[in-house]
Amino acid sequence: MQIHRGGPSRINVIDGQRISADDLIFRFLGARVGDYKARFIEGLAGKGFSREVKGFPEYITGENLDLISGDVVCIQIAGGDTLPVTADIIKHAHRSGAATISTMGVFGIDRDDVKVEWLDEAPPENPVVEYLQAAGIRDHLLVGTGKLIRDWEPVTPYVLDRVSEVMTSEVLKLLRRRME
Repeated sequence: MQIHRGGPSRINVIDGQRISADDLIFRFLGARVGDYKARFIEGLAGKGFSREVKGFPEYITGENLDLISGDVVCIQIAGGDTLPVTADIIKHAHRSGAATISTMGVFGIDRDDVKVEWLDEAPPENPVVEYLQAAGIRDHLLVGTGKLIRDWEPVTPYVLDRVSEVMTSEVLKLLRRRME
């Protein structure tokens, strides 16, 4: 959201999660436990913000894929069986001509490299890569450490900060490519 002199004119935040006691980053920013994350982010923008931010407090399903629009669709889903809905989102976005980007594992505790790889060039042993390729996905960008819940490492805020930094840069690059 906080990009100056460029970036998207509109950001749609689609997330059915509510803020929990463990969501310290949200709470540091003034959120209350129980608030919807998407609505809270919409409220951060407020009146006079340089871009439109719209929060949809819903989980994406096959019935509400129409909420997804834009030139670049950035996907971060945590918890549960995330790959089927990720594939559905990518297919929906590609049908409308949008570029897509998602994570391929964000676990890690150290100075783990955050990689950027096109799906067709990514390591096939990664279950995210394997699933998306088997689902017929192409022309999709992946960002992450490649480490998943099956690995012993937790998710740390330090790794998440690096993933979000790289993800932001790649979204802006995709947006620029879409505008050329």
